[in-house]
Amino acid sequence: MRTLKIFYLILLTIPGIVLNAQNKYTISGSISDGESGEALIGASVYSNQGTGTVTNSYGFFSLTLPQTDSLLIVLSHVGFQPQVKHILLNKDIVLNINLSPGQINLEDLVIYGNQYQYVEGVQMGVVEVPLRQISEIPTLLGEADVLKLIQLMPGVQFGNEGTTGFYVRGGNADQNLVQLDEAVVYNPNHLLGVVSTFNPRMLKNATLIKGGFPAQYGGRLSSILDLTMKEGNNQDYHVEGGIGIVSANLTVEGPIKQDVASFIVSGRRTYLDAIITPFLPKGNESRYNFHDLNAKVNWKVNQRDRLYLSFYQGQDKAKLKSGDGINYKVLFGNTTSTFRWNHVFGPKLFVNTSLIYNKYDQDVSAIQDNFFSQTITRLEDIS
Repeated sequence: MRTLKIFYLILLTIPGIVLNAQNKYTISGSISDGESGEALIGASVYSNQGTGTVTNSYGFFSLTLPQTDSLLIVLSHVGFQPQVKHILLNKDIVLNINLSPGQINLEDLVIYGNQYQYVEGVQMGVVEVPLRQISEIPTLLGEADVLKLIQLMPGVQFGNEGTTGFYVRGGNADQNLVQLDEAVVYNPNHLLGVVSTFNPRMLKNATLIKGGFPAQYGGRLSSILDLTMKEGNNQDYHVEGGIGIVSANLTVEGPIKQDVASFIVSGRRTYLDAIITPFLPKGNESRYNFHDLNAKVNWKVNQRDRLYLSFYQGQDKAKLKSGDGINYKVLFGNTTSTFRWNHVFGPKLFVNTSLIYNKYDQDVSAIQDNFFSQTITRLEDIS
């Protein structure tokens, strides 16, 4: 009889356990800049239950919480006005939020001693590079450069003065993996290392990983520099340009269809060859120029699917011809292209699929008297 009572007690307890296991729901969605429509990377989503998360590289987040009729969610990002949402959590909910830029007044910061605090994180050695500071650092020839900013990060040393080479914890410059929208850039330099190939007007995010590389970044020993291009303003058209000491640039962005698709195109070219040519002796020809072109298009197909297509092409050309029969020519450059498809299968599953193409070309030739030599090198990947 006692055994029978225990059996009935177990049967009465099981439905309660199953009910409690089912009373959890997921809040998912995306967070974007309300002015430009750009996805916000690393935006915070925090609940009054003491649980939170951050958005991924495409602005997507997912947070699972117990059922409640008085849930408070705070969505925030540095430099934007936070939003507070009161939610009745009795089912899975999708939240797509636009945050408005704004200033935040910070309270006084008080530091107390004799307290032990531990830093916890899922990945070590990761530095988010503050791209807004690019224009504030002094640079050679006045060219704003993300690699010059990288050289100022902890654990990073620069090579020759004025160049873009950087060395992480004793490694060599060629042991750094540099990616632009997931595509490898084999030679991230213009002007023989004085200027990098990355136009700062096109960059949205930069992450430097100095150790503990994830498996997706295999193949380098020192560091990973992961760069993401802007997606383009999907609200208004903007044109921005500039003329520096050695180059001029122009950037155009705007909506293809408002709130649905947008584009951004940026080009840069040096005019050193046009300045130097008039001062050369007769019979001599010396030219050096570089250019790069960045472009990106994105399209929100629906609430679950989004497509991206990004392109980069840059090239350096050097030519020397003297009156005594010496003729040298050097040409090298990178080309990358990335097609990405983001799909949200459900509140807990976000998938990114990429088709990547990248190429590096180098052509060095020389003529002297009756002798001719030429070396052609090419690296080409499809992944």
